[in-house]
Amino acid sequence: MTPEEVKQRGWDAIDVVFVTGDAYVDHPSFAMALLGRVMEDAGYRVAILSQPDWHSCDPWRQFGRPRLCFSVSAGNMDSMINHYTANKKVRNDDAYSPGGQPGRRPDRATLAYCQRAREAFPGVPVIAGGVEASLRRLAHYDYWSDKVRRSIVLDSKADLLVYGMGERGLLQILERLAKGEPIHQIRDIRGTAYRLGASQTPPEEDTIRLPSFEEVSTDKRSFARMTKIAHLETNPFNARRLVQYHGREAVVVNPPQLPMEEAEMDRVYGLPYTRSPHPAYGDQPIPALQVVRHSIQIMRGCFGGCTFCSITAHEGRVIQSRSERSILEEIRRLSEDPTFTGVISDVGGPTANMYRMNCSRPEIRAKCKRLSCVHPSICKLLNTDHDPLIRLLEDSRKQPGVKRVFVASGVRTDLAQRSQAYLDQMARHHVGGHMKVAPEHTDPGVLELMKKPPIENYEAFAEQFHQASCRAGKQQYLVPYFIAGHPGSDLHAMIDVALYLKRSGQRPEQVQDFIPGPFDIATCMYHTGIDPMTGRDVYVARGMRQRRLQRALLQFFKPENDALVREALKETGRTDLIGSGPDCLIPANPPKQSEKQPPAKKRSESPPVPGQGYRPHRKTSRKRSR
Repeated sequence: MTPEEVKQRGWDAIDVVFVTGDAYVDHPSFAMALLGRVMEDAGYRVAILSQPDWHSCDPWRQFGRPRLCFSVSAGNMDSMINHYTANKKVRNDDAYSPGGQPGRRPDRATLAYCQRAREAFPGVPVIAGGVEASLRRLAHYDYWSDKVRRSIVLDSKADLLVYGMGERGLLQILERLAKGEPIHQIRDIRGTAYRLGASQTPPEEDTIRLPSFEEVSTDKRSFARMTKIAHLETNPFNARRLVQYHGREAVVVNPPQLPMEEAEMDRVYGLPYTRSPHPAYGDQPIPALQVVRHSIQIMRGCFGGCTFCSITAHEGRVIQSRSERSILEEIRRLSEDPTFTGVISDVGGPTANMYRMNCSRPEIRAKCKRLSCVHPSICKLLNTDHDPLIRLLEDSRKQPGVKRVFVASGVRTDLAQRSQAYLDQMARHHVGGHMKVAPEHTDPGVLELMKKPPIENYEAFAEQFHQASCRAGKQQYLVPYFIAGHPGSDLHAMIDVALYLKRSGQRPEQVQDFIPGPFDIATCMYHTGIDPMTGRDVYVARGMRQRRLQRALLQFFKPENDALVREALKETGRTDLIGSGPDCLIPANPPKQSEKQPPAKKRSESPPVPGQGYRPHRKTSRKRSR
């Protein structure tokens, strides 16, 4: 990570400078560590440029001119989601920075990092990747500027963009660069996107032309059509190349990379990670590491297809699992870590219970265009056998030095109901008093837009889990997650959620505000008011006032939310829910804690000023007037 460390290794030059917006933590849950180790294992000399000062290109020059390329990532999160809340307020901390300190990366970090790389060494190829670049590879709606922005390929001027999980694509690019092939000729690798100039023609075979940037930025129906096409072309076994024109230029997106095989997964996760932050950070903890340090990732991907979630779009719909041998070997290495206390915090992945689940008919999978294997119902061809996962959990518990094995990843309830043995194992051995689940909402229409199962499914699962906990002789609870402000959800729908919570005796401490992340189907609904998959109109809570009212209803029981809940109930004519009745959400007389709470503002608050950069020490993200 420093020029001194380069000298200690005896290197006379660096092959790849990997620029990242995160603190350098050598743990496979951090992209720079995983990709850095993969490149190192392939024989490349890699320098990690972590959270550089982007105000000049000097940090980009500290390792000298890289022999092959700069590889650029904003980090494990989109930098705008990392910086701002759903209400467009500046966050007070950054879980991926030492000491949780904010302000260590710029807004739209991929753009700034690519620009400085080009300034530092003109002519050195710049390859963009990571979640931010991946989900912005086409024209996209940007919530923070409230407009449709161009493809990040054009705005970053990167030579290539690697989308999705990048190990295989990045290695293929480096191999060809190392052989002397010019970067502008490397245009046939899966999982990459690139720019075409005005005089260049995109390939025609197996290619779909999307509505242009000019069309999608001015016509919401065109934006919805682009979103539908892009998502229907995400199955790596049948996806076609996408082309989108921006004026006279074009962005070409090749089909996704094929899923990694078990042996590849084992090799990636079997590399010699130290599971520690770089020593340069001293005693400053990296908050994100504290959560995952003693966790084990057993698989990738998610076939849930939730419209508000980016996991499927980034990691893919096909589940890619490690072998049990590889996982147990990692547990054995973990037990030798001096900081390991015998407790594995999580054995999971994007979800807790999709390990080794895939389509039972590969020939059908090769043709399938379905966006979810479990919605509107679980596909009859989907293998939902939990036995391999049950065996893995059993063997994990038996490893020397292991006292407890927890599963902290969210459990997919509709799948778990198919295996009572799995639920019994979880309740008896792997739940530390609470299990995370995500019903998300109660309204059938909203759940349909989310691609989530009906609330009755959650209720049936809750009863099964309760019975399993009783058999285990334990009193354990579900921690349900709900979302406020999702497209389709109006105040009446949120009042129904609040009533459901009241009647079931639940008081969720953790609730989510819908954030329209780039590329998501739900984001298209938010921007256009159209469900891109059906073409039907969708209600959208756009202003901050409506969003604040919906969030307050999820936590109606908090005295500080009384004024907002009261306002929402009066606005919808539901004053029958104010008082002392069994279904009443708030009392007739406001509690003292709410007397100073102002009513929700009826105008939207201003978004961050485009281009102003991140302002971590300001109380607001807006510029001060002089």
